[in-house]
Amino acid sequence: MDITFIMVVFAIGFIGSFVSGMLGVGGSIIKYPMLLYIPPLFGLAAFTAHEVSGISAVQVLFASIAGVWAYRKGGYLNKQLIMYMGGAILIGSLIGSYGSSFLSEQAVNVVYGLLAVIAAIMMFIPKKKVDDIPLNEVTFHKPIAAILALIVGIASGIVGAAGGFLLVPIMLTVLHIPTRMTIATSLAVTFISSIGGSVGKLVTGQVDYWPAIIMIVASLLAAPLGAKAGKQMNTRILQVILALMIAGTAIKLWFDILM
Repeated sequence: MDITFIMVVFAIGFIGSFVSGMLGVGGSIIKYPMLLYIPPLFGLAAFTAHEVSGISAVQVLFASIAGVWAYRKGGYLNKQLIMYMGGAILIGSLIGSYGSSFLSEQAVNVVYGLLAVIAAIMMFIPKKKVDDIPLNEVTFHKPIAAILALIVGIASGIVGAAGGFLLVPIMLTVLHIPTRMTIATSLAVTFISSIGGSVGKLVTGQVDYWPAIIMIVASLLAAPLGAKAGKQMNTRILQVILALMIAGTAIKLWFDILM
């Protein structure tokens, strides 16, 4: 393991985790394609899709908890939403992460590509004036929240994501949760999801430990900085940034799968 490898993996982890903390996603939407495509550009061996999903799963565990810690004050964490979606997504992520060991490399990438397309479409759906709702008056449909979280957990467990990039548009467009509460709460649900994902990946031997450790260190440094930046940005800008990143990732991945 040379210095170039350490620097490249650390940079991927730092950038992905900064965006993770800022936008309320686990960061896998960014780190998955970065881990696939960037190391070979520096003459390093390419990670397989299973290795990428394993590294992402463990790293997201630490990135999300660091982001939640930064958002712990201010009333942005909706405990009821965390309980309903967190329990369902934990079950789903355990099922998906364990089942992913039986899938091919291509199948893992296809699942990721489908998730990215769905998330991108949802981010561009016009939002009802969710940010006009006072935080102490936020309500949501509990069965729908739990069912959607279970589905997200299964799919995201397969690719080693914690589902944050799907949870955010679901909370905004389906459950009508205000943006800042969505960002903070989705990080907490993402943390719960990543527990199931990490356990499934570790048990099935899909985690490359050294890159995962480097990414974890980068996460703990970058995620709180991203959360701090996110608190100071216009909520509409945050939504647009996330939508463009998800759309760009989906286009690139599907181009590679089809070509």
